[in-house]
Amino acid sequence: MTKLFLSLHVLAAVLAIGPVTVAASMFPAALRRATGASAAGAPADRDALANLRLLHRVCRVYAAVGTAVPVLGFATASSLGVLGSGWLIVSIVLTTAAAAVLALLILPGQDAALTTLQEQEQEQEQEQEQEQEQEHGPQQGSDSGPRPGARSAARLAMLTGVFNLLWATVTVLMIIRPGSTTGA
Repeated sequence: MTKLFLSLHVLAAVLAIGPVTVAASMFPAALRRATGASAAGAPADRDALANLRLLHRVCRVYAAVGTAVPVLGFATASSLGVLGSGWLIVSIVLTTAAAAVLALLILPGQDAALTTLQEQEQEQEQEQEQEQEQEHGPQQGSDSGPRPGARSAARLAMLTGVFNLLWATVTVLMIIRPGSTTGA
């Protein structure tokens, strides 16, 4: 039974956490591209917005699927009899921290960035409609400050880096298992 739990735990980690780390890592760059167009006075690129929505959905769905990883991890640790091991306790704490960063910071940050971009897109469309009705030429954008999404993209990139580092550390701990008596 231990081998089954361990196999399922590793498969769940690869198939659930891998996509989250990749999609969350790609989101800030896609956000920069999308906000770059809107800051220049052009409507946000629809492809960039679609990519952002897709990346966010991947993060949300695979984060939910990823809850299987610690469940199967506890089953594996229990069957191995290592629930009290220091390396496992550190791994549990780091996994909890990674889950908190994802659920409390990254996903809400992505939501907020998407909402802001969608609102900006709607405002730009309304302005363009008003300009066409008044038969005025297009007005030049007067953006003198930093792009609204630049800070958000930088923050999400940093949080995603922390999330990825936490998972990398957990992975290393699962492989080397310092002080483990299971023969690794």
